[in-house]
Amino acid sequence: MIHRRLTVFLLALLFTLPLGGRVSAEAPLQVVATTGMIADAARQVGGDLVEVRALMGPGVDPHGYRQTRTDIVAMTRADLVLWHGLYLEAQMEDFFGDLSRKRNVVAVAEALPRDDLRRHADYEDKFDPHVWMSPVLWKQVVRQVQAALAETRPEDAEVFAANAETHLAELDALAAYAETSMARVPDANRVLLTAHDAFGYFGDAYGVEVLGIQGISTESEAGLNRIGALVDMLVARGISAVFVETSVSDRNIRAIIEGAAAKGHAVTIGGELFSDAMGPEGTYEGTYVGMIDHNVTVIAAALGADVPARGMSGKLSAGS
Repeated sequence: MIHRRLTVFLLALLFTLPLGGRVSAEAPLQVVATTGMIADAARQVGGDLVEVRALMGPGVDPHGYRQTRTDIVAMTRADLVLWHGLYLEAQMEDFFGDLSRKRNVVAVAEALPRDDLRRHADYEDKFDPHVWMSPVLWKQVVRQVQAALAETRPEDAEVFAANAETHLAELDALAAYAETSMARVPDANRVLLTAHDAFGYFGDAYGVEVLGIQGISTESEAGLNRIGALVDMLVARGISAVFVETSVSDRNIRAIIEGAAAKGHAVTIGGELFSDAMGPEGTYEGTYVGMIDHNVTVIAAALGADVPARGMSGKLSAGS
C-alpha cells in the first residue's frame, strides 16, 4: 500500500515537470545518485560544477531499498539521476522507468560489456552487479558518469574529461596496490568468506576463492544446509578467518563461527568490510578509493600478507 501511494505521488509530480534535457551553466548541476560509490564518482568527475546527493548512505543495503517520498522529490527536481542497474536496485527499477520519461536518468553500469560481467545461477539472464569491487571495471563506470555529466552540460565537457582523467589515474594506483597486496597472501589462505556474495569481481581480479553465505542479493536466504556445509569446509581446510560486512547483518557469520567452534576449530572475524555501501561521509573510507583501500588492506592482512597498516597512502583510520 505504501509503495502504491509513493507511485501515485511520483506520477502526480511527473505531470507537473518539464522534460529533462541539457542544463545551462548558471548554477551547479543537481545530481542524485543511488549509491555512495556512484555519488563519489560524480563528485570526482563533476568537481565544483556539481552538487551531488546520495540516496543510500553508510550501512544501507541497496538490494532491498525502496525510494522514500523525500527521495522522489529530490530525483524529480534533479538535473541528472544516476543509478547503478544490473538489478542492484531491484525494488526501484519500475520507478526509474517512469522517471526517465521526464528526467535525465542513466544506469551507469548497464553499458559494461556483458563479457566482463559475472553471471549467477540464482538469477537467470542477470549479472552480478558488484562491479565496484574491481577498480579496473569501475573505471568504465566512471567513464559513463563522465558521459552523463557531459551530455547534461556540454559546455563543461572538457572540465569533466580532465577531472575524470585525474580520478582514473587514482584508480590505476589503487588497482596496482590491490594487486601487489593480494599477491602477498599465501596460497593456502586465499579464501574469502563473507555474509553475501559481493566479492566475486574482487576474487576474479586477485586470485581469491570467494564464498558468500547468501547469494548476490541480500534478499536471498541462507539455509541451515548452506551454513553447515560452509562450517565443514572451514574445518576441513583449516581456514581461520571470515569477514563481516557493514551493510549486512552478522547473524550468519556468527552462526558459522559457533558451528566451527562446536567442531573444535577456531574461526575469528578477520575484519569488517565495505560491500554495498562506503564508510561514513567525510572520511577517507567514505570515498570509493578509501573503501577499496580499506577492503584490500583488511583482507590481505587477515589472510597473512604483510601490508601497510594504514593502507596504500597512510590515510586509513587506525584499526581499519
